[in-house]
Amino acid sequence: MDLPSAEHTRIILDSIGDGVFTVDLNRVITFFNRAAEKITGVKRSQAVGRHCWEIFKTGTCKQGCSVQKALESENAVVHSTVFIVNTEDKKIPVRTCTAVLKDRSGRAIGAVETFRDLSVVQQLRHELAGKHPFYEIVSKNDKMLRLIDMLEMVAEKDIPVLLEGEGGTEKERFAKAVHSLSDRNNGPLVNFCCGSLPETFLESELFGHAAEAAANNRHSKLGRMALANGGTLFIDDIDLLPPKLQTRLAQELRYPVSEPQDTGRPTGADVRIVAAIQGNLAERMSAGAFCKDLFELIGAVTLRIPPLRERKEDIPPLTDHLIAKYNHLNGKAIEGVSPEALSIMMSYDYPGNTQELERVIEYSLVICPEGVLNIEHLPENLFRKSNRHLQPPHPEPLAENGSLMTVERAFIYKSLARNAWNRKSTAKEMGIHPTTLWRKMKRLNMEMPVRERRKKPR
Repeated sequence: MDLPSAEHTRIILDSIGDGVFTVDLNRVITFFNRAAEKITGVKRSQAVGRHCWEIFKTGTCKQGCSVQKALESENAVVHSTVFIVNTEDKKIPVRTCTAVLKDRSGRAIGAVETFRDLSVVQQLRHELAGKHPFYEIVSKNDKMLRLIDMLEMVAEKDIPVLLEGEGGTEKERFAKAVHSLSDRNNGPLVNFCCGSLPETFLESELFGHAAEAAANNRHSKLGRMALANGGTLFIDDIDLLPPKLQTRLAQELRYPVSEPQDTGRPTGADVRIVAAIQGNLAERMSAGAFCKDLFELIGAVTLRIPPLRERKEDIPPLTDHLIAKYNHLNGKAIEGVSPEALSIMMSYDYPGNTQELERVIEYSLVICPEGVLNIEHLPENLFRKSNRHLQPPHPEPLAENGSLMTVERAFIYKSLARNAWNRKSTAKEMGIHPTTLWRKMKRLNMEMPVRERRKKPR
């Protein structure tokens, strides 16, 4: 049987779905098939005669790419996953297989590489698993799916929404979804975190202030309420708003137009409030720790976001989503997580919830050079089921009668002890700002152990 001619070979290679190209020893392209044209957006006539790195523009093109490795070792390089950049400057994940081309005497004369577009495969995988992100809220948990359905219905109504969930449950994503799905989506979405500012600045940041005497050298300033006019104001950690400001906010919402004494113009704004709290606001209100009038105005529709430990079936799809996100941001092509690494990830309780899982993935993708994320790429804290070596310096407070404040006190106390009484590390683990933690401790009348008894976190 005669060997196929060069024309027959070209026809065969043009008929397959994978991209195929060949290079000489200098990595100059000598052949470029039709699928390669389609994936890259580069015509064959433009590719042939140019160096391969000029066409594919990957992060490893000039040094350490699979073509170079194959030519140097004269061995095939299979299942290498990288991102290429097409003519529209879009990053496309591809899986490559590279082999050395040799003449009849066995001398290397170049290399051939096939590459498959993985973006279609990833999209199909997400469709089959029902993992399309809803405003980057990824879940297949029944409670979360019901919550998303409720979110879509509530967003259409121009009413306040209260989000309850632990730190790190990314309540701001839900607030963004409410705003984006509402009739106010053309207006601004303004964020205001009560736990990120000292009390002395909260009032002016939220409500602004009018021009004062020239001697004070101050100018008028619009508050977040005014900046959110016609849109949505997301108030995070609303329970940390001082009582006086809770009362004022209730008045602003009930009577949005008022006449301040020092100006001749009305204040107030047409805003929709989406508030958030790390706890149960109804219980806070019942215990006298939150303004009843304000609760009645913002708490009619309350959505509770379950912590990640209650929906561990979401860890695999969230991990896939986050790997794709950081692959795109960092120009990497990590294929996924090994079963062993995923088992470790599934056994961890994530006190920082989805934000902590995101930090785990971000860290691991920095450590993992290519291929699959394995156990050795995971951060050390995932392997510590408990930190019993960090014993509290005095007896742990009990949650007497199971009241909310004593339960919260005990939870914070355990977190502090686990982090060797370091407030910054504890706040990071809980997914909150250190100032927010300090305020919670102050409200709960909690004291830190004496300095000489603290230890540095490992």
